[in-house]
Amino acid sequence: MHDSLTAFVALAIVSAAAVLSALLIVVLGPWLARYAVAKPNARSSHKLPTPQGGGIAVVGATILVSGGVLYFSRTAYASVAPFIVILGAVFLMAAVGAMADKRPIAATPRLVLQSFAIVAVLTTLPPDLRLLPVQPWWAERILLLIGALWFVNLVNFMDGLDWMTVVEVVPITGTLAAIGLLGYLPWPDTVISLALCGATIGFAFFNRPVAKLFLGDVGSLPIGFLLGWLLLVLAGSGARTAAVLLPLYYLADSTITLLRRAVRGEPVWQAHRSHFYQRATSGGFRVIDVVGRVFAVNLALAALALVTILLPSRTTDIATLIAGAILVAWLLIVFARGPTAT
Repeated sequence: MHDSLTAFVALAIVSAAAVLSALLIVVLGPWLARYAVAKPNARSSHKLPTPQGGGIAVVGATILVSGGVLYFSRTAYASVAPFIVILGAVFLMAAVGAMADKRPIAATPRLVLQSFAIVAVLTTLPPDLRLLPVQPWWAERILLLIGALWFVNLVNFMDGLDWMTVVEVVPITGTLAAIGLLGYLPWPDTVISLALCGATIGFAFFNRPVAKLFLGDVGSLPIGFLLGWLLLVLAGSGARTAAVLLPLYYLADSTITLLRRAVRGEPVWQAHRSHFYQRATSGGFRVIDVVGRVFAVNLALAALALVTILLPSRTTDIATLIAGAILVAWLLIVFARGPTAT
């Protein structure tokens, strides 16, 4: 595909998904305001009841736009089966999220349902796709299941502040799409990245501080699943360092926070406000200050990820990982110390 045509198609996909997402939110708005209101709890940063469920529009727009483009482009997966499995897994994740939004679900059935969706999708991976070839094939697949479960839920954990998911998803999906347009990611996954990026942008207007609408678990769980899948495909293509760099802030904040809670004997799955970004708002940062810093760091991580793609070498991988770790560590320290640290 010619470069200018490729750029036009990419912009069209992003724009279509953004517009469709926004339109779906407008249409669903009255229903969400009546039946899907999130009341403030120990985890939330909002003080007033606010409609949730915006994820229905984001996920819906992503599926409709990417599915339509792949159907009409005639360049979908070699077999339609993998896409159907991914679609079914997304719907299952959304259904689990919708139930959780309505009434809390115990950790065990929640994880079982998520595991079912993830295992189904892992079966579509090529047998020769190996991330840890030193491990037996079956052991690697078990590790992928555990990693995917963790990633899906950490995206859910981190969705506790206006625009927080937006400033994470847009840089990641935008970079994944750029990598795909450079030829390092399959076209179907590039299309999904573009559609998810656009759909999230369409949601951003309604979620801007002070938010009038939240994603809800119905959005954060399937979005986490899609991001995890796209990053797995990226890592499977050989770009392991880029796949680690892109979500590095989310990985660090969630993992460190949950490990600290586990060490203290605190319930890991219980709602809380001890993530670094939550401590930042409690310590005096404005919401826009927090998400602005996260967005800036994520853009820097995206740039580092692109460097590893364009200048592949062991030296580049090591240097970018060190730079990314320093950036993320700096941000976590700033959030932990409060505004005086800046």
